[in-house]
Amino acid sequence: MLKLNRDERESFITLDGSQIRELAHAFARNESLAEATVSPQSETVEHYHRRSEELYYFLAGSGRMRLGDEEDDVRAGDCVVIPPGTPHKLWNPGPDALVLLCCCAPPYSDDDTVLMMGT
Repeated sequence: MLKLNRDERESFITLDGSQIRELAHAFARNESLAEATVSPQSETVEHYHRRSEELYYFLAGSGRMRLGDEEDDVRAGDCVVIPPGTPHKLWNPGPDALVLLCCCAPPYSDDDTVLMMGT
């Protein structure tokens, strides 16, 4: 049995500017799972993934999300489905961290990520 513990995984800053802790990326073949944190008073860089479908499941905090041409508030308990090729961005205007799980299929890859600078 392969079992990983969140507290034993190193975190890093990813291309969109969020803090990421990979939970299964190096071990799963067809999908990736990571915990992302958007710090208070910050935002991610708008981006999209050419091939990957992505799920965001919000664990803590609240903020705002743009998905394509739509914007809406997000909070703990919300799940957002992000189709391949759809630009998306998060804002955290609040005082607490916005924490979410990100699941990508196929697995997350920097090569599959297109940053939309200036948006």
